[in-house]
Amino acid sequence: MIRKSLVGVAFTALILLLPVGHAAARTTVIKLATLAPEGSAWIEIFNQLNSELKEKTNKGIRLKIYPGGVLGDEKDMIRKMMVGQIHGAVLTSAGLSSIFQEMDVFQIPFLFNTYDEIDYVLNKMDGFFKKGFETRGFTLPAWSEGGFIRLMSTKPIASLDDLRNAKIWTWEDAPMAKAIFREAGISAIPLSLPDVLVGLQTGLVEVVYAPPSGAISLQWFTRTKFMTDVPLMYLIGGIVVKNSRINKLTPSHRQIFLELCSKHMDRLKLVIRKENQDAIKVMVKHGVKLVRPSDSQINEFKKISARAMNRQIGKSFSKKIKNDVIGYAEEYRRKKIED
Repeated sequence: MIRKSLVGVAFTALILLLPVGHAAARTTVIKLATLAPEGSAWIEIFNQLNSELKEKTNKGIRLKIYPGGVLGDEKDMIRKMMVGQIHGAVLTSAGLSSIFQEMDVFQIPFLFNTYDEIDYVLNKMDGFFKKGFETRGFTLPAWSEGGFIRLMSTKPIASLDDLRNAKIWTWEDAPMAKAIFREAGISAIPLSLPDVLVGLQTGLVEVVYAPPSGAISLQWFTRTKFMTDVPLMYLIGGIVVKNSRINKLTPSHRQIFLELCSKHMDRLKLVIRKENQDAIKVMVKHGVKLVRPSDSQINEFKKISARAMNRQIGKSFSKKIKNDVIGYAEEYRRKKIED
């Protein structure tokens, strides 16, 4: 009897000392919301990330993805994170700036000319921005992007006067866009992202803005006839997860999660950049006409945007951060010329 008891105690002790991977698996589920629609490159990459996470952590981490804005717009996602209904979200600069306001700097129009400039600036300022989120209770495992935004419309838009005479949409979650429209004397119509397609179908709005691949994924291009062929603004993206959820992971699982998020989002950036190039060709093939404003019209856009952004210094982003971002972009351009 005593012998059997000792064997039982020894067996129990052995189970308790086994590594987590050999004991009954405990899975930490990370609920993640995104506006990216089902079937898009975003969701495909997230599914691949999810598979590799489960494999590398012995099912210790699993993502539950809520695609296509089923949980609402970005402000709804942030609210749901705050109350614990979900643990993370994939956000654009508009949503990211709701958590860390300095992110508004990436909504400055005509800030970047090339993707290489963007990569250089983010590499230089990655630590600053991630620390900003950390102090606000969030981890930012990786950056991603939507690409360069262009205007799409049901009638040609080549000038500010064209915009003033059109029914232009503005995203409810994008106060910086509202500031630019206000400076330009444009009365924009605020709609949440899921309502834009209906707005185009009913004629409520005539002008929308998105990266080309986004316009295809959201089916906006089916209701527009023109694209203004000027990259207006770079749409940055990023994954944010509440620190409280990240802290539930073991140190090794946390490291795997961060590394795999970075790896897959880097892959996604390359896919998105190619998709944006291909998307313009697809839209032209389907009858969308490219509108190319004159240099003077583009300069007028830039002057209005610059005035609007100068008014936002201290309200949205700080002067220092604006100068840092512009400084690194100019530093890259100088190096490029020297090379």
